[in-house]
Amino acid sequence: MFLTRRHLPAAAAAALALGLAATPLPALAQETIHMGAVLSLTGANATVGEDVRRAVALAVDKVNADGGVLGKKFGVIVEDSGGNATTALNAARKLVSVDKVPVVIGEYSSGITLPMAQYLVKEGVAHLNIASTSIKIRDLGASSFNLIGLEDKGNQFSSKDVWDLGYRNVAMVAPNNAYGQGVVHGFKQEFEKLGGKVVTEVLYTAGQSTYRRELQQMARSNPDAYIYTAYGQESAVINREAMELGLRAKPFYAILISMSLSDTAPEIAKGQLGMEVGSVYGAAGKAYADAFAAKYKEGMKTSYTGYAYDAVLMTAAAMNKAKSTDTAAVQAALKEIGKGGYVGVTGPIVFDADRQRIDPPYAKLKFDGKVVPR
Repeated sequence: MFLTRRHLPAAAAAALALGLAATPLPALAQETIHMGAVLSLTGANATVGEDVRRAVALAVDKVNADGGVLGKKFGVIVEDSGGNATTALNAARKLVSVDKVPVVIGEYSSGITLPMAQYLVKEGVAHLNIASTSIKIRDLGASSFNLIGLEDKGNQFSSKDVWDLGYRNVAMVAPNNAYGQGVVHGFKQEFEKLGGKVVTEVLYTAGQSTYRRELQQMARSNPDAYIYTAYGQESAVINREAMELGLRAKPFYAILISMSLSDTAPEIAKGQLGMEVGSVYGAAGKAYADAFAAKYKEGMKTSYTGYAYDAVLMTAAAMNKAKSTDTAAVQAALKEIGKGGYVGVTGPIVFDADRQRIDPPYAKLKFDGKVVPR
């Protein structure tokens, strides 16, 4: 069962909370075992959040088709963060205190994930990071697990890629938050080790109606290329105004390109280069991509869906391994599964001693009507 509580009448919400399904699964007991998710279903990252929500629903279908958890139906209670740290924190509190879930995945933006995850760790509840890349994720604490590459590894990958493309003097723009600050600082550090130079650094304020001033500031430095990372709806404004100002005469390189182009019109995005966390890998990844396209009649829009899918399946596997839904027991089982190398749709998942994924995947991409390998 997959639950979303937005815009539900009280009676319907109560029924969902009890784990009632419109079409019971006769092979499984009617009680439902739940985990939680906090996703950005509204706000600047709603396109990414909805993409991830679809992956979570697909994972729930897979778990229940394979027998559920501990002989019972399995479900995910999804809460909307609205792209807001306070709302996300309140959602996490509700999942812990009311729904009593042992595991929560999410959010997306590091500035939202960090305070939410700090609360979960304080409560001893397992947190699985599926999208945020701030290096501060590593320091969250004993009940936090990370499935995705953090910005230190991402900055090494993107700076080398930009250097290999032949760009030597670049201008950068990124959001003024934990994620964006880390990208600008880390990319500059790694790029200058290679001999390149970041000639302008701009941190933008979220939610602006225009970014012309920031773009014009970057253009004055006459860079070889523009390096940027931005959240979907804000990125759409940045990309449109860059086109209007004539900046697209020079190359645009997007760090986390699927995020940065999720809401940008294809005719504006065409020709952009970039990098991304690895999306799908091997036979398991192909099967997942095919199942996603079959269920939703279109492919994934971002690279984060696979991490959510893996997180849900790993949680269900850990519950079955622990023979328990107690969060401490589930955490111990997650550690054991991570030692052996869990084969996920994003590739092999092996945790180090700090519950961080070893050798997370990355990809070199371009936009040619859609984001594709290059």
